Amino acid sequence: MGKLETLLEIIQDVSAGKYSNDIMSLTGPDTPEPVRMIAEAMGLMMVKVEAREYHLEMLISELKSLNEKIRKNAINTVTTMANALAARDPYTKGHTERVASLAEQIAREMGLEDSDIEYIRLGGLLHDIGKIGFPDHLFQAHEAKNPPEMVSQIVKHPAVGAEILQELDFLGPALEYVRSHHERPDGKGYPRNLKDADIPLGAKIIAVADSFDAITTERSYQKARSSDDALEILQCHAGAKWDAGCVEALGRYLANTDNTDCSIQPAKSEA
Repeated sequence: MGKLETLLEIIQDVSAGKYSNDIMSLTGPDTPEPVRMIAEAMGLMMVKVEAREYHLEMLISELKSLNEKIRKNAINTVTTMANALAARDPYTKGHTERVASLAEQIAREMGLEDSDIEYIRLGGLLHDIGKIGFPDHLFQAHEAKNPPEMVSQIVKHPAVGAEILQELDFLGPALEYVRSHHERPDGKGYPRNLKDADIPLGAKIIAVADSFDAITTERSYQKARSSDDALEILQCHAGAKWDAGCVEALGRYLANTDNTDCSIQPAKSEA
């Protein structure tokens, strides 16, 4: 193959994004003009293009780092708000962290991928963020279960929470977990009365973790129940109130003799 044909082949490769040092073989004194001049010009152009591509890759890397930092800061901010909400009620202090931790463990027991588990953990941390606009009396102790007028406000919090978080697109499916964590397989949940197949698995997992923590936590209207009692209650209503597969996974996790996770222990009121 002649020098010119070789040059044309190299130029075609470069135009297709296939860079190599083959062009340098045409810059020697044995290469006739104007092939050598074109080869030298092509070599310089490739160096400049590669330098620009490297610079772009560095910028993209820096942007990814910045975006991750912004993501973490935003999550930390809303998580702090969620924790502050839970702290308004002495009976639910630490609730969001316990729900997030237990939801993560249930998801792991179900064999989910790490990326999916992280979204479930985030959903657990933020599941009650919709209570941010609630008046103080909703967080005050009362001797009986929530009265109807209070319930009518409480049932709005999943939808309100999803609305608050909707601009944080990096939350991905966690946003829908927040919206749907009070839905039930039998369709009697809220806010949309979704039935089993329409409820995201992450929301089902959070629902089980949320209920387990509520049962094992001392409240103004109930004493904290044991983990065994809580699991029995969940099993009794599995398939109706709670997803049966998620309840089974919780049971397997609790049955693990090596499980010493303090986040599932009954939480006592500090009041």
